Amino acid sequence: MKLYDTIVKKLPVPKAGNKITYDDDMPGFGVRVTAGGSRSFVLNYRTRSGRERRFTIGAVRIAGSEGWSVAAARKEADRLKREIDGGSDPLAQVQADRSQKTIGDLCKKFMEESRETNSEGTADGYQGQIDNYVLPILKSGTLVADVEPEDIQNLHRKVSKEGGPYAANRVVALVSHMFNRAIVWNGSKRDKGWALINPTKGTERNAEHNRERYVDPQTELGGLLKALDEHEDRQAVDVIKLAMLTGCRKTEALKARWDQFDGGNWTKLSHHTKQKKLHHTPLSAPALMLLDRLRSDAEAKAKQEGVEVSPWVFPGRIVGQPRDSVKNAWAEIREAAKITDVRMHDLRHSFASILASSGKSLQIIGKLLGHTNPNTTNRYAHLFVDPLREAANTVGALIDTGKPSAEVVDITRGRA
Repeated sequence: MKLYDTIVKKLPVPKAGNKITYDDDMPGFGVRVTAGGSRSFVLNYRTRSGRERRFTIGAVRIAGSEGWSVAAARKEADRLKREIDGGSDPLAQVQADRSQKTIGDLCKKFMEESRETNSEGTADGYQGQIDNYVLPILKSGTLVADVEPEDIQNLHRKVSKEGGPYAANRVVALVSHMFNRAIVWNGSKRDKGWALINPTKGTERNAEHNRERYVDPQTELGGLLKALDEHEDRQAVDVIKLAMLTGCRKTEALKARWDQFDGGNWTKLSHHTKQKKLHHTPLSAPALMLLDRLRSDAEAKAKQEGVEVSPWVFPGRIVGQPRDSVKNAWAEIREAAKITDVRMHDLRHSFASILASSGKSLQIIGKLLGHTNPNTTNRYAHLFVDPLREAANTVGALIDTGKPSAEVVDITRGRA
């Protein structure tokens, strides 16, 4: 169709991916609409070598926003086509412009920011996604401005196949976050060449269901404890036991420092380090006994070797660094315990499920787990069935027999 401003603004939004509507008067010139609602003008062309290219002219101007009108975009497309006919390649010229940033540049700058604003565990998780998926699939040398919605869909499809549906959604969410930051950076007069649009918008995500896997205290906990007692990697066993006894995250256990423990409490940075809040966790008697033994062993070893006690509760093989993983040991332990589908993080869910099943409130559970958002703790609300049933039975027994099922204490006689 012949493109006009009124037509461009009314083009329907596709259910997924993106759709390009081409102008009848100028071959290759069109407007791309994504499922996220973004609209931008593009020009398809062939180089003299026969390679097909797609050049993004810019975003559509809507309701007074910055962008291109149809007339201005068509004029720009006409100028570009004349250059192409003369042997020029607009995208190649963009690539030759050193101010244009690559995916490698984007990942590097994003991680520099991330390590300043996020917890070490979160930043490490981002780096893993970048190393395993983003750079291998999008390619380090690809220009940020060249990344199309089709590239993001391809990324999502490949990660879904290689890493699973949840991993694919997390990776696309990370890339979306990176491009949003790049748009902000591009607004700086001192730092140009980043992104003008976010190509992840409109990418259809995989359906997700909350994972609810807990170690069953009746049928599985005994086997897990037996496997832990019999495993030869005693340090890994202690890491896992600390996680079980406190409900902490794996990275929190691995990177625990002795100066975080004082007076029966474990003080650590909140998971949301932007707020720089401290999370104080009271420790149970078994957890304190475990830490006392580890401290005594560490002091005895340091005295024998004539060195200072390591600041890390679980020192790694590299001097001055904590242990970085219990992956292999955990795989062997859960194989022996016949719970191969249980992840380390599920131990945290198990800690919460035991508290919920014993009647502890969601507020208490959230405090112990260090949740800053109550909605995060609400996932355990369904586990209160047994305490609620017990409470209901108490009322039922009283109404049915006329007698309470437990001793009733008169509290009207005074505070004593």
